[in-house]
Amino acid sequence: AMDYDRNKVLLLELQRAAGTGNNRCADCGHPDPEWASYKLGIFICLTCSGIHRNLPEISRVKSLRLDFWESNLIEFMRNHGNLWAKAKYEAKVPPYYYIPKSCDCMVLREQWIRAKYERGEFLDTRVCQDPCSAGSREGCLWKLGKARRQFQKRHFLLSAREGVMKYYTKESKGPKAIISIETLNAMFQVEKIGHSHGLQITYITDGQTRNLFVYHESGKEIVDWFNAIRAARYHYLRITFPNVPEPELIPRITRNFVQEGYMEKTGPKQKEAFKVRWFSLDSQERNLLYFKNPLDAFAQGQVFIGRKDEGYEVRDDLPQKVWMKKKKTMITLVTPAREFVFICENDRKQREWMDALNAVITQ
Repeated sequence: AMDYDRNKVLLLELQRAAGTGNNRCADCGHPDPEWASYKLGIFICLTCSGIHRNLPEISRVKSLRLDFWESNLIEFMRNHGNLWAKAKYEAKVPPYYYIPKSCDCMVLREQWIRAKYERGEFLDTRVCQDPCSAGSREGCLWKLGKARRQFQKRHFLLSAREGVMKYYTKESKGPKAIISIETLNAMFQVEKIGHSHGLQITYITDGQTRNLFVYHESGKEIVDWFNAIRAARYHYLRITFPNVPEPELIPRITRNFVQEGYMEKTGPKQKEAFKVRWFSLDSQERNLLYFKNPLDAFAQGQVFIGRKDEGYEVRDDLPQKVWMKKKKTMITLVTPAREFVFICENDRKQREWMDALNAVITQ
């Protein structure tokens, strides 16, 4: 019992020790990890510990507070730790490779953990891939069809050298679409697509944003596609903006929408009936897109969001000439051209949308 209590205190001291990196999960950065891998010598969060449990050959996990820790394991943890593991297992992570955070989906986190410890992809001994070759890939993905009824197998080809991504149907002799890497973006959309490996690919065609929704049965395959798209984008940005420092380029490789969800909107006269629409806010392009259905290929419309000094503003009330019978949670987006009026689902959603819109207006 004395050993149990003493070792628990020592372990928690190690988790909090300055200069060790142990105060955040070694894999996703979540603060105050409550678990550890005593085979790798790292401190990890509950979610990542679940992934480690599936790798018994490589990792063995225990709770810091609930399990008994032998003295030799405490010594092993003291001699290793998160910064030590980072230096070893993340020695050669390419700049374009997406390192997941605690808010990211499971497939990204699992494949990051497997890439590091199971496949040893970033060890010092490995040769870093050139982004041009890493940004070239060919294979099949399941793509949502036009009528949103079913996913169909489609052949995709990505070439960083040519600066394009193409996909083919069985019927089409030539490519069904040729997508420029200049406007290409990809983001995981697990809930929206309804698949744990769901990926949304967007690009600009004829001045409009076009959405493709795809997945692959293999978690490794879909994450490899995502990082191949990132490698191709990184290669393009490096060539197009040679003088821009790398820390400024990395966030522009791919991006997630900063806010998404349902709101109701009325028309330009503000007398039309309110209709439910799905909204996506792209802070990089400063666009608020709205769709009839979350899985539509094209938006019904979009609102450009400029800066405050250009006359853009977001308010939590109605324009003067608009009147409603019942009190609802409203947002008025003021632009130089017109005022857009939205009804939110509840107060929390109203705050989230206002914060997200304000962040774009002030950036």
